[in-house]
Amino acid sequence: MTGEAQHSDPYLWLEDVTGDAPLSWARERNEVVHERFAATDRFSALEHRILDMFDTDARIPYPTRRDTWLYNFWRDAAHPKGIWRRTTFEQYRTENPEWDVLLDLDALSAAESENWVWSGAAVLRPAQSRALISLSRGGADATVVREFDLEKREFIPAAAGGFELSEAKNWMRWIDIDTVYVGTDFGPGSLTDSGYTRIAKRWRRGTPLEAAETVFEGEASDVSVGCGYDRTPGFERHYFTRATDFFNEQVYLLAPDGSLTYLESPTDSDESWHHEWLLIHLKSEWTTGGNTYPADTLLAIDFDEFLAGGRDFDVLFAPDPHTSLHDYNWSEHHLIVSTLQDVQTRLHVLTPGPDGWTREPLADTPAMATTGVTNLDKIDGGDDFMLSTSGFTTPATLLEGTIGKPVRLLKQAPGFFDTDGIRTEQFFARSDDGTMVPYFVIRHQDRIGTPGPTVMSGYGGFEISRTPTYAGVTGMSWLERGGTWVMTNIRGGGEYGPQWHTQAQKADRHKVYEDFAAIARDLVDRGITTPAQLGAVGGSNGGLLMGVMLTRYPHLFGALVCQVPLLDMKRYHLLLAGASWIAEYGDPDKPEEWAYISEYSPYQNTSATAEYPPILIMTSTRDDRVHPGHARKMTALLESEGHTVWYHENIEGGHGGAADNKQLAFQSALIYEFFTQMLMDKSVPE
Repeated sequence: MTGEAQHSDPYLWLEDVTGDAPLSWARERNEVVHERFAATDRFSALEHRILDMFDTDARIPYPTRRDTWLYNFWRDAAHPKGIWRRTTFEQYRTENPEWDVLLDLDALSAAESENWVWSGAAVLRPAQSRALISLSRGGADATVVREFDLEKREFIPAAAGGFELSEAKNWMRWIDIDTVYVGTDFGPGSLTDSGYTRIAKRWRRGTPLEAAETVFEGEASDVSVGCGYDRTPGFERHYFTRATDFFNEQVYLLAPDGSLTYLESPTDSDESWHHEWLLIHLKSEWTTGGNTYPADTLLAIDFDEFLAGGRDFDVLFAPDPHTSLHDYNWSEHHLIVSTLQDVQTRLHVLTPGPDGWTREPLADTPAMATTGVTNLDKIDGGDDFMLSTSGFTTPATLLEGTIGKPVRLLKQAPGFFDTDGIRTEQFFARSDDGTMVPYFVIRHQDRIGTPGPTVMSGYGGFEISRTPTYAGVTGMSWLERGGTWVMTNIRGGGEYGPQWHTQAQKADRHKVYEDFAAIARDLVDRGITTPAQLGAVGGSNGGLLMGVMLTRYPHLFGALVCQVPLLDMKRYHLLLAGASWIAEYGDPDKPEEWAYISEYSPYQNTSATAEYPPILIMTSTRDDRVHPGHARKMTALLESEGHTVWYHENIEGGHGGAADNKQLAFQSALIYEFFTQMLMDKSVPE
């Protein structure tokens, strides 16, 4: 499809998200997919097995700590929409904790005749008597926000003075029990071009939303604005943020007299604070105070000293070619730093003192696994923490500890597939520009030396790092069947720090696709697979990756799965939240930027004469982040050109594709049944 043809795009009608004709078109294709892939005993058995794993009580109920309470949102067979509950530490440590159910979402949905999907809760501290609960219809990003009484276990109606927002891309933050910061659709001109909040207001209980006081405004061209209140005793701070694009943000502090103080740090850096300390994580090189600090450096300074113009920083982390900063979080007295060394986790504790900062290992971290720090409560929780560890074949383990003391086993998840003989290896492929790109291979040891069916996954965008995690679905759906699984760490992500991302933005986007293709070739060169036996899967930005593999590198693959994708890069910025991603991809309305986007945009680069591998395209009607029109139009175009394409659209589910465990189990089984038929069952006709 040429760029000129785009101006008369015959499939624009498919962008009408809930129109009768597009939905009928989608349902017709859903029926074809169901008949081809979901009507067999093999599919049914796998779907039920996956659902049993999602619903089992043997999973770890990961909590969110708020002082003495541990909160958890839980779905299982009896509660498909889920329950919000809490318990104490003492109970949580037992094998079968007693949970206090605060809200039953299934009961609420039935009572209100709504398909509510949980979107989170903000508990008012320290009393923990109220919460602001966000609920989504069908899993969309847009939510309603309602105030909930934790003591009475009921919502407080707006008529009774409760805080409540109608459906929009909302946010609400507690200041105190009678005051909140709020961002919503206040009417014409109140949203950014990306569809997010442009105005922040202070809203007092008992007053209408229309009377809320505007305290901060951004520009229509911004991505969004936000604000919050740090209630740390003795260090209370009100702050506002203005995201000028996806990667640049201005931070302001609000003084008691209403004046704003701009935090003069690089706009592409991450700022955070605790007590007297300000931390700045650099995303690009910064020269200040007579020193030059490279990207990915973590700096610390006394907050008041910084505001007064001081720039004498302590360097808490400095990157090297193999090591990047992955995460960092405060306990009451310490900073826990997580790094990635060739995509494998290391943990350290940094402690400020009169003689500077000290550094000690926190705990051992296993190889080929990811270990994360959770449940730090820097205000009320002292120096307690939890560690969650899992690897591709190692189920999750949850440990608890206090800094300076040994960690203790808290919970252990069971295994859900047979790992006997399955091993994890890490390799590196050389991309077109010579960069060595890592990837993990998970396969049965009997496969070594014999090429076999292989599926590789990729994302490559927005500085999102992909690290090892337990592959329960993949294990039972693919590894047990003799398949090989590959997780790639291509550029565009953050596995080697911000520069791993920035070197693949905009005009250099092609490096993402070259990296993925290089790994595909490397898998063949190592004898792990063949092009006919190689599949690939990716979603969202990873769905764009799959579209490029289809149109630019079709000879490398035997099958592709493309989920909730961006594909029409000529119009992506005009659809839903697309304008917020211009800093990642570029602006197609600028000829000089469309020049490089047009080179890879899948919708503009299909060919009726090319030989494409079979592709399954999946999306969600309720996805209000990446427009389902991308997937619909690409499917229609490929069909018109005579290519083998299957299409499935979940009528709900949001950007995650599924609104509950049952839908997620169906979609997971569908993906692997597709790969099984395309890459393993060669006797099945296409």
